[in-house]
Amino acid sequence: MGSAEKIIPWAGLKAWREGVRERGLKLAVTNGCFDILHAGHVVYLENARKEADLLLVGVDSDASVRAIKGPGRPVNTQENRARVLAALESVDAVCIFEGIGAMGFLQEVMPDVYVKGGDYTLETIVQEERRFMESAGIRIVLPPGVPGLSTTSTLEKLAQKF
Repeated sequence: MGSAEKIIPWAGLKAWREGVRERGLKLAVTNGCFDILHAGHVVYLENARKEADLLLVGVDSDASVRAIKGPGRPVNTQENRARVLAALESVDAVCIFEGIGAMGFLQEVMPDVYVKGGDYTLETIVQEERRFMESAGIRIVLPPGVPGLSTTSTLEKLAQKF
């Protein structure tokens, strides 16, 4: 399957998820901006994939990234970010979602496992999302991150060079 086929439109997400359930597969999800992919993302996504049979990555829309990170972001469009993620072996599917926070995405997909980056703790993830997942029986996994690797630090290094 090519990377373009791994990108699921929002309107098709519910049906895709039902297909996963019908096949008896466990689904892990994660979400984020994934603006400039780096080795920290790769390690994180590989670890997330180990938590279930399939890994779905929710990608914040361009409008969401601007609201979260500021007017200079994203560097790459949502379509380009989704396509790069979909090309990774560890990623089974990608879906772009709107809005600030992942609550709507999580409610739509109802994963078996939710994985969030190692820079988060149970106390620092969005508490409304945490309560929802805990009440729905969704297992929350917080694998360790790769110290010193982030899109923000990459952009800061680039700014210093130019």
